[in-house]
Amino acid sequence: MVASLTIGALVSLVCGLDRVAILQIMISRPIVAAPLTALLLGEPLIGLQIGVMVELLWLARLPVGAAIPPDDTQVAISSSVLAIIMAKTLSASGTELFLLCLLIAIPLGKVGQYFDHYARQYNIRLTKKVDSALENGSLLTAELQHLRGLGSFSLAAIGTYAVIMLGGLLTIPLLWPFLQHPLSHSSGWIQLAFPLVGIAVILGTINVSRALTLFCTSFGMAFLLMWLV
Repeated sequence: MVASLTIGALVSLVCGLDRVAILQIMISRPIVAAPLTALLLGEPLIGLQIGVMVELLWLARLPVGAAIPPDDTQVAISSSVLAIIMAKTLSASGTELFLLCLLIAIPLGKVGQYFDHYARQYNIRLTKKVDSALENGSLLTAELQHLRGLGSFSLAAIGTYAVIMLGGLLTIPLLWPFLQHPLSHSSGWIQLAFPLVGIAVILGTINVSRALTLFCTSFGMAFLLMWLV
């Protein structure tokens, strides 16, 4: 468990920085972050399933400019780590367990929104110190403030990961005996609900005069593909 938690923390740190602070090569997207985490833990299929479901939910809410959405990156990473750890701890398998992990992690992802907000507010204060350092010709001091800014985003990412993991590790073993049976009957509908909700959110953010027609067409095509498969 310690090794899995450590690997998850390292991935959350790198992907958390990629989200807004550095690089921004899109490894922070759930569809990449979750399979990457699960691959390092030896269960890539679990990460792929989680990443696909989380991706659509926040696809229309990107951390661009002043927008601070809940931390979908840490939700995807933490859900993957939780699912893999809990599968070994509870000697369980199947979609029911990773759906429970995901349902626990999603509301806790709201914590990342607050941590990200505090990190940005802290970095705003750092810019004043950078301006002062540049006026005094101290490039080393200015660079130090820049690194401190990266440190604030690092703490926000690790803090969100820690909160989600702690919440999941404490609650999932307690809830699993009561929810295993209900989830076994409803897992298919829950899996279907995630992409449908994500599509509805995306349609609600685009300016399409015939959004209802587009939604019905997409809905029909999805069921047609499911029937063909």
